[in-house]
Amino acid sequence: MSNEALRQELVELDKKHFIHPTSSLQEQQEKGPSIIFDRAEGVHVYDINGKKYLEGMASLWNVNIGYGRKELAEVAKEQLEKCAYVNSFSGFSNEPAIRLAAKIAEITPGDLNAVFFTSGGSESNDSAYKLVRHYWKAKGKPEKTKIVARKRAYHGVASGSTSATGIEPFHDFTTSLAPGFVHVDPDDPEAFRKLIEEEGADTIAAFLTEPVQGAGGVNFPKEGYLQEIRKICDEHDILFIADEVINGFGRTGKMFASEHFGIVPDVLLLAKGISSGYIQLGAVVIREKLHKDLIEHSPGVLMHGFTYSGHATACAVGLKNIEILENENMVENSRVMGDLLGEKLKELQKETDIVGEVRHLGLLGAVEIVKDQETGERFAEKLTPKIVAEARERGLILRNVVYWEKDTIVYSPPLCMTEEDVNEFASILKEAILEVQKSL
Repeated sequence: MSNEALRQELVELDKKHFIHPTSSLQEQQEKGPSIIFDRAEGVHVYDINGKKYLEGMASLWNVNIGYGRKELAEVAKEQLEKCAYVNSFSGFSNEPAIRLAAKIAEITPGDLNAVFFTSGGSESNDSAYKLVRHYWKAKGKPEKTKIVARKRAYHGVASGSTSATGIEPFHDFTTSLAPGFVHVDPDDPEAFRKLIEEEGADTIAAFLTEPVQGAGGVNFPKEGYLQEIRKICDEHDILFIADEVINGFGRTGKMFASEHFGIVPDVLLLAKGISSGYIQLGAVVIREKLHKDLIEHSPGVLMHGFTYSGHATACAVGLKNIEILENENMVENSRVMGDLLGEKLKELQKETDIVGEVRHLGLLGAVEIVKDQETGERFAEKLTPKIVAEARERGLILRNVVYWEKDTIVYSPPLCMTEEDVNEFASILKEAILEVQKSL
């Protein structure tokens, strides 16, 4: 069968049977899948016809070590053959889960020492909400139930994590959001203070934030914001949850983004880069005091757990993934290549007429498209969908954010980027922007 015949067969099967996440059902039926991927290596992916793309998003912000690492396949095979899976309920355990929990405790900030495993970011978020509410109940404060999250935040698509997300289209999709979630201004810590006055600190379980907001547009906190929020939480006996599902495992040029801001959250949420997307895995990490308090004040069964919590094969892959990150100095490479890419993208402000602010931390960044570079005025029509489409045609995969007033290109390539990859990325994006600019 020729590649084209195979592609056509797969397109028809896809249209008939595969409901795609976060995709247009109608567009899928009209056009079929936009790309059918076949293989991948390093920072590049290839479609079924052999076309090569630089994966400027590391798929979904998560393939941190890059594609095609046989070490992960080998460790997975070894564990699958030895003991693929045993459950972790009722005190059962396995060596990969134990060792990965210990490794996470070693590399996370401060005294974040105890780990609950999940299969992904949404599960990590929902688990954290339940755990902090249970914590306060165990401490004799069952009225502390509210989760305060920031507007523009993305925390997942399970029932609780959708409700915590501060992006309206995710709310509009469903008719029933979970109660107990409140959203505040994402930049002003005084808005949080005011909310505490209105709601009462005795009703608030936790403040939830991504240190750097990802899917909402790669938004960085204003200087001192997170430190002030940490202070407010301490003053009012409110737990601080850092969602580092996107930020973690070297993405920002440090192992965890919280380190950039000198804060230690009470609860740290992980997924994505924990396994670089090679297998489903996530985690909730809590500080030593919370762990000890739960042991002391909650002596019964912890009535929360997933079938695949502490999955032996997933944890073995996670361990090997972290080993590669450390041994190949990929966190530092993220910082160095991130700075280089950021400099090259800032040059586009001079080389084009429509590039506004360029911001980044490590290999996590955004490029704003504007009508006026001086004032930041936007075009009436969003241009980033066209730019992203042009870049894809030229072999660079990116995403755009057009919520609110934004017209933003976001990027998060694998952390194994080289200078050659950076040059390829910047060159293609420049071509795509200039092509769209010509049509204005």
